[in-house]
Formats: sequence, structure tokens, C-alpha cells
Amino acid sequence: MSITQPRGFRAAGVAAGIKAAGAHDLALVVNDGPSQSAAGVFTANRVKAAPVTWSSHAVADGRAHAVVLNSGGANACTGPEGYTDTIATAEHAAGLLGCAADQILVCSTGLIGERLPMPTLLAGIETAHTTLAAGPFADSDASRAIMTTDSVPKTAAIQLPSGVRVGGIAKGAGMLAPQLATMLVVITTDADVEPAALQEALTAATATTFDRVDSDACMSTNDTVLLLASGASGIVPSAPELAEAIRAVAADLARQLVADAEGASHDVHVVVRGAHSEPAAVAVAREIARSNLVKTAIAGNDPNWGRIVAAAGCVPEDVAPFDPAQLSVSVNGVEVCRHGGAHIDRSEVDMTPRETVIEVNLDAGTAEGDIWTNDLTHEYVEENSAYSS
Repeated sequence: MSITQPRGFRAAGVAAGIKAAGAHDLALVVNDGPSQSAAGVFTANRVKAAPVTWSSHAVADGRAHAVVLNSGGANACTGPEGYTDTIATAEHAAGLLGCAADQILVCSTGLIGERLPMPTLLAGIETAHTTLAAGPFADSDASRAIMTTDSVPKTAAIQLPSGVRVGGIAKGAGMLAPQLATMLVVITTDADVEPAALQEALTAATATTFDRVDSDACMSTNDTVLLLASGASGIVPSAPELAEAIRAVAADLARQLVADAEGASHDVHVVVRGAHSEPAAVAVAREIARSNLVKTAIAGNDPNWGRIVAAAGCVPEDVAPFDPAQLSVSVNGVEVCRHGGAHIDRSEVDMTPRETVIEVNLDAGTAEGDIWTNDLTHEYVEENSAYSS
């Protein structure tokens, strides 16, 4: 189970007909309360899809009753008509659930620039409403309904010693970059939490999980992470307990996004230590993670540390001060570069595991940071070249 493991939630996923292939393409997640606290984090892209604009305003009061999510169309760059479609979606769901339209959050994912088939989508909401349930089948249907190029659904759930439960679903397999990813995420909890505390926990969690996933340096127009709290457990967790629970579920889902990155043959964890500050460490890690030369080397099972140090050196000194002559690099536990020069021969590195760990020591302080990425393969190019054809 995932999003309905926390008490107070029901979900559904249906094949509404938005996707031509007939796959599941519409999900509905409902918070039955008694509390309906909500929080959200959205893309930083200046080009925002209509559902992002709607949901970011709707969740600003810290309350939400339900979320409607569709795949098969992003409803981005669709002008005033696309925003009207989002409002119609919220109003239709609100009518079925007996609440105000601004208590319905909306998420979409798929191809940019095309209007959604609204009669089909609205009928799908009605079907989803009649099939709302709690349990593994409802969770599975909802997680599959938000998939686009994903090869597998992504779910996570935990129960804390206090009895509080947290669950989540996510979609995303490419265009993973900072300020979230080309992803939709819904996390639920039955904790009794006020909206301000919920938002604080979500913002902190995304900063070290979803924002640390950088598959291809491309930022989506539709990124949305939502957190809903029902209060159905009657338990008021401590702020640290809640923050760690939300972070743990977010980290689990973020790692699943990396593992399903389009065409990838390696999951790459770039860890930078010995930095002047955490932002400096993250900046260096992100520069390495975004280097196509590093990514193609990993795809070819080549621990080419020269490309790694070259990428690190691209970060401006005022952002990440360090002495290049003190830079050291390890790949999968083998220190191939020490103090700016060759050390152990790269042939000693085992590149066969799916997970590749690049560790960089800047020797400029005590802070550290990390980024998850993946390699760049022929399959990625092929899949994305044919995405809209």
C-alpha cells in the first residue's frame, strides 16, 4: 500500500480514454479528514502549466480535500483555454465531492502544447469517484494512472513508532532537474498537523531529495509535489519526527525516479565532501552530474576522472572556493585522482554495478552535498527523439 495506508484517504485510478492506448490515465486522491491540511512545492520554471498555476494558488490557504491527476497531456502552454479546463476539472470534482472548487488540486503530465479532451477527462473523474477505495488495488491503480514514460509505478510507505503513517506515489522517468523533476508526487499522512508545519516539513524534504535529482538538466513545466494530512490517527507528532518521516518517503520516491530514468544503464550518486559550504558542495555535485562527458563516460563503463575534475572546475570560485591542486576523486571506492593528479589506475574500478558512486573531496572545508543522476545512453536519445511522434 502507499497513499491509502495512512488512515483517512481513498484513491482510484482509471482508464478514462485520455491516452489512445487505453492505459490508466486519471487518478483521484481524496482526503476524508477529519483534517484536510495540505502543502505543495511546485516547479520554478517560469513557463508553468495551467494546473501548476491553479494548484499553487488553491493550496496557499493550507487546505485541500482532493487531488485530480491525469497523464496523457500536460495542459501546459495552452493559453486561457487551458486554464479554463483546469478550473472545469476542479469544479467537476468539487461537485462530486461536495466541496468548493478551490479545495481541489489538479495535476497533469504529458505532451506540452495540446488541449486536454475535456469531456473524456470529466467522465473519467466520475468513474474514478465511483471506484474510490482504500487498499493496495486502489493505490496501484492510482500510481499507474500518472505514469508517462515510466516503466514501473513508484510507491512508498512507512509507519512511525508513534503510529503515524506516511505514504506516497510518484511519476517521473526523465527531464529530472532541480526544482523537482518532470514528476507528480502525492504524499499522504494521517498525522494531525497544522498547514504551516506541514509546509515546513515538505519544503525541507524536497530540498534534500527531489531537488537533488538531476537526470538531464531539463526543468519541467508541471513539477508538483503535494502533501496531504488527514489527522485521522489523532496523533500529533513532534516536528522532527514528522520532518524525518516525510523526508524518508520523499527520498525513497526520488531514488525510484533515478532508477527508472529513461534509457539509463547506471544510477550515479555524486557526493562532494570537504566543501566550503553545503551550497558549494551541491553546486559542484550538480555540475558533475550535468556533464554529458561524465555521463557518457559512465555509460561506456569508463571511470574517466579527468572529465569529473574538469566539470568541478567549471563552478565559479565565488560559488565554490577550492584549490584544484587539492582535489581528489574516487569512483566506486577507488581513488583514481589525488591532489589534482592521477593516483590508482582507473582500470582498478569496477563499473559493472548498476549504481556508480563518484566521490569528490575539495579539501576546502567540512561541508558536503550530493546529487543523484544517471548516465546518458543511446536509448535516452532514441526515446526522447520520438516522444511526440
